[in-house]
Amino acid sequence: MFGLTFEKLLIIGVIAVFLLGPERLPHYAAQLGRLTRNLRDMANGAKDRMRDEMGPEFEEVDWKKLDPRQYDPRRIIREALLEDEAPAPQVVRPVQRARTLPVGSPPPFDGEAT
Repeated sequence: MFGLTFEKLLIIGVIAVFLLGPERLPHYAAQLGRLTRNLRDMANGAKDRMRDEMGPEFEEVDWKKLDPRQYDPRRIIREALLEDEAPAPQVVRPVQRARTLPVGSPPPFDGEAT
């Protein structure tokens, strides 16, 4: 849950006890419980509505495939580019050695390249 471990949650709880005090803590704990219950009811309501609108197709959907944590842009691009064709063989080109110029000669100049 958002990278929070039990120890971190315990520290947050202890800080909340000191900040809120024993008088206000039960009130805020009840509000937190109501908020959690409302969020869970909203999520279940959305799921039920989706099930009603999709009908029998709802059970056929692979929900794990649609999980955003599975999103890997490199894999998606690779699959899209290589979908229709086999990977092209890589061509290995020989390394060309640089020519050495005689001492005092001007370097080559291409007038059309500038």
